[in-house]
Amino acid sequence: MHPTSSLFDPIKIGDITLANRIVMAPLTRNRAADGLLPGPLTVEYYRQRASAGLIISEASQISPMGQGYLDTPGIYTPQQVAAWRQVTDAVHAEGGKIVIQLWHVGRISHSSLLPGGAAPVSSTSRRPNAMTFTRDGFVPVSAPRALRDDELPGIVADYRHAARCAIEAGFDGVEVHAANSYLLDQFLRDSVNDRSGPYGGSIANRARLLLEVMQAVADEIGAGRTGVRFSPMTTFSDTPRDSDPQALFNYVVDRLAPLGLAYLHVIEGETGGARHPADAPPFDYEALHRRFPGAWMINNGYTRSEGEDAVTSGRADLVAFGRPFIGNPDLVRRLRENAPLNELRADKLYGGGAEGYVDYPALAA
Repeated sequence: MHPTSSLFDPIKIGDITLANRIVMAPLTRNRAADGLLPGPLTVEYYRQRASAGLIISEASQISPMGQGYLDTPGIYTPQQVAAWRQVTDAVHAEGGKIVIQLWHVGRISHSSLLPGGAAPVSSTSRRPNAMTFTRDGFVPVSAPRALRDDELPGIVADYRHAARCAIEAGFDGVEVHAANSYLLDQFLRDSVNDRSGPYGGSIANRARLLLEVMQAVADEIGAGRTGVRFSPMTTFSDTPRDSDPQALFNYVVDRLAPLGLAYLHVIEGETGGARHPADAPPFDYEALHRRFPGAWMINNGYTRSEGEDAVTSGRADLVAFGRPFIGNPDLVRRLRENAPLNELRADKLYGGGAEGYVDYPALAA
């Protein structure tokens, strides 16, 4: 018998060794400066949270066309690489590990955020009834245009370039964001992807872009430094579920398994909502877990006891916590000691300065 692991035990995922199995989930905070750079406050924010086994940074766009919200950072220019290097150096100085989440929002964007007022791009030209955050506050997203097949190698190249930039910036790896109704999810789901040709129609065709991206990133920086995030059952941003999510994600994970990725990060149920939505058909996450040889990371409103149960039972290797990490820079210690958590200030989540960002108190020594 193997001794059971706890949330607080170390683990090696791919090429990355973690001090514990508590992960800081990627959390958009909309505080990037001119040039879409993380600034000094962002350095401090991540430094404070470096006791996490792994920090997954806020989603960061892979190109100017990948942006969907005001003041989100990028990872494609030398200036962004240099700014992120301040963050990774600070986290590493505290003994932490950090990967960056690579993001292309696809149709969840607004022309005011894109070069030359361009239309967002997607697998489709249909606009969702969704909102995004701009200089004018929350506004409806702009109508997208469907990417041409001959543009898709350029998208793959943007992911590859961003992954290379991430390693140059000192990140321990990357997480490809294929969840929450953003670009790669817009290709995967038949509820959005209405294309014909090599990237539309069958499951194999709809999965093609994601699989090309994952292969390119793994080739560029090593599969052992590459993870991916899925949300098979979310309806975030007015995006209906696929007609057969189980078949879709079984296929995707079967094709990813041979790559040797470091981890797979799954949001169970509705993003930021119910883990078992009443309106959703059953979905067997364990069927995906069995197919995937790398580390298995779960996410969505887990409590300390639920996370501990998931790890000790072997249902998960890692548990990602989102909002608790915003309000509790020392979340790992609080979970270990079963200490009370700080109250989250919801009005300070998106944009602003230090308040509600780097001023949450840690427990007394």
